[in-house]
Amino acid sequence: MSFNTFGHLFRVTTFGESHGPAIGCVVDGCPPRIPLTEADIQPYLDKRRPGQSRFTTQRQEPDTIRILSGVFTDDETGIQVTTGTPLALLIDNVDQRSKDYSAIKDSYRPGHAGYAYDVKYGLHDYRGGGRASARETAMRVAAGAVARKIVPGLQVRAALIQIGPHEVDRSRWDWAEVENNPFFCPDAKAAAAWADYLDGVRKKGSSAGAIIEVVAEGVPPGLGAPVYAKLDGDIAGALMGINAVKGVEIGAGFAAAELSGEDNADEMRMGNDGQPRFLSNNAGGILGGISTGQPVVARFAVKPTSSILTPRRTVDRYGNETDVVTKGRHDPCVGIRAVPIGEAMVACVIADHYLRQRAQVGASPAWPFKKPSV
Repeated sequence: MSFNTFGHLFRVTTFGESHGPAIGCVVDGCPPRIPLTEADIQPYLDKRRPGQSRFTTQRQEPDTIRILSGVFTDDETGIQVTTGTPLALLIDNVDQRSKDYSAIKDSYRPGHAGYAYDVKYGLHDYRGGGRASARETAMRVAAGAVARKIVPGLQVRAALIQIGPHEVDRSRWDWAEVENNPFFCPDAKAAAAWADYLDGVRKKGSSAGAIIEVVAEGVPPGLGAPVYAKLDGDIAGALMGINAVKGVEIGAGFAAAELSGEDNADEMRMGNDGQPRFLSNNAGGILGGISTGQPVVARFAVKPTSSILTPRRTVDRYGNETDVVTKGRHDPCVGIRAVPIGEAMVACVIADHYLRQRAQVGASPAWPFKKPSV
């Protein structure tokens, strides 16, 4: 199975399976002399960690990160910093229950990747989905923690804005509230309603989908390229690469189709700081594939968890029709834990483009330009 690496200058290769002994990643291209310890990475992993509420899988994984290579303690400062060599990061799996999948090892779960894996490779790891499991995304979150330290002033935040048909009220949006509820929801009233809704979904043995919004602030203008390395194209690809994601939009996204040209255009005026000030952000901080300096805004839709207790019609590996019920520990809404994963993927893409910009252009040109004398 190839294609386990993403990025160009900031490159991340992940390895490991849901029920293997460990999962890990190698981060290549991280510049030297950046302060980095396990403590810088662990808080992001704790956000994604399973078993923190009744609304996520009850698998108990501490997700304790270890840095195996790529750091060194500076003799002068006593601070552990990156060396510029590959960073190897590892998390041990400690709570696998492979027997939960024994009864359905030959049956394909509808909506899951088992059938697609089988017809491609001739085998698939039925224990939690193997590489198809969201367990692998813990290493993307770890890589995202490193990426955040590369771009000066970068802040990447995400929030759950919809579960099933139930959306947040944007007039009540509060970033501080995201840390106060198990849904990473910016609307306290919506979070309370989601708790009742998901309790009902869970009791029925079903699952629900979700939409996550990611906002990256402090993104320098000029990142990206006009044709085959568009910043929004790479962000869309990175978010689509997350398990169970079925749709991505940037800025106004699909809603832009309903706007007029006048309403969709992000008009500009000069700010007091001598920089342009945009009067709206329908473009999501990206024009022509290149960042404008505005917040980069992306949303992605996560389908309902495929592993449910409700019997579903399927076939097995040997061409027989059957029904399947998935027992074990599963997220009633996998979109909840996708919030820190979305943050991490956007951070990785922005760090990659930041390093590309630095390599190709160096310092950005001074703006505004001087008008040539006649």
